[in-house]
Amino acid sequence: MQVMCAMSGGVDSSVAAALLRDAGHDVVGVTMKLWGGPSDKGCCSVSDVLDARRAADLIGVDHHVFNFGDDFTRDVITPYVTEHQAGRTPNPCIECNRSIKFARLLERADALGFDAVATGHHVRLVDQPDGTKRLGRAADMAKDQSYVLHMLSVEDLDRVLFPVGEMTKADVRQVAADLGMRVAAKPDSQDVCFIASTTSRQEFLGDRMSFTPADVIDREGKVVGHVESVQLVTIGQRKGLGLQGGGPPQWVTDVDVAGQTVTIGNRSDLLSAFVDVDEMVWTGGAAISGDLLAQTSAHGTARSAHVDGNRVHWSEPNERVAPGQTVVVYHDDVVVGGGIACRDRD
Repeated sequence: MQVMCAMSGGVDSSVAAALLRDAGHDVVGVTMKLWGGPSDKGCCSVSDVLDARRAADLIGVDHHVFNFGDDFTRDVITPYVTEHQAGRTPNPCIECNRSIKFARLLERADALGFDAVATGHHVRLVDQPDGTKRLGRAADMAKDQSYVLHMLSVEDLDRVLFPVGEMTKADVRQVAADLGMRVAAKPDSQDVCFIASTTSRQEFLGDRMSFTPADVIDREGKVVGHVESVQLVTIGQRKGLGLQGGGPPQWVTDVDVAGQTVTIGNRSDLLSAFVDVDEMVWTGGAAISGDLLAQTSAHGTARSAHVDGNRVHWSEPNERVAPGQTVVVYHDDVVVGGGIACRDRD
């Protein structure tokens, strides 16, 4: 089988390509050049491209670089800025996976005549009784990435491979070490790749949008603080709110960009019985309701919930989910859908 393997320059994708080669597939490694600005982390830096090329050379597979910079700006950077302008808290890594690392890569693979696309993500493909596949959690739960790939459809899953999904991270590193790969001990990528360590989210956004000051108010509407950039405040935030010290801990419970207010409250005010979700995507196409599990962050804990249409009712009160964040729904360890948290409709 002819397989296009996305090689980010990390240990997981390097080992994925090696495993595919060892399984007898005709493998070509590709690295996506996404961000043209300063970057020294994630999967957008120049050093990552070099690491991917070295790994490909070591295992004897061809390596190419695809420039998806314009697509990345349009589909990831611009929405990231727009969401912040509206006072929401986006997850650009999920949008990158959706629009670039799978949609564009699958499109390119089809055009070039490849049979499948492979990546180094820690997820599994789970066979269903009807012959289709679903996305399942990785064997190494500490490295599970099913949350950030929840949007993959049945049709997508029929054309992708995840060679390291059944392995622990320790085993992946051992394989890389045995092969003599320089990336065997390379740290996992962290944070947003297009914001360099020498800058900050505020600086990045400040070059692309105007910030709005806002009053910080308590539950009674009394002004107790002030922020210079309401667009940078998120639900659950505790610091940087201009509050006088000495009082009990306070958390952000609501952000109103248009009204230029940030509401704070105590711990109980931060809890909610449900979360409303927009843009819900169901893996099998049809909506599923019932008692399931829902996860609200990449490394968070899936919690019991009753899903009813676009509302997730928590079995026990849960922290409010910032609008713009992703809610992924599971049946046991298998992804069934996911969407974007919005402001409560009540």
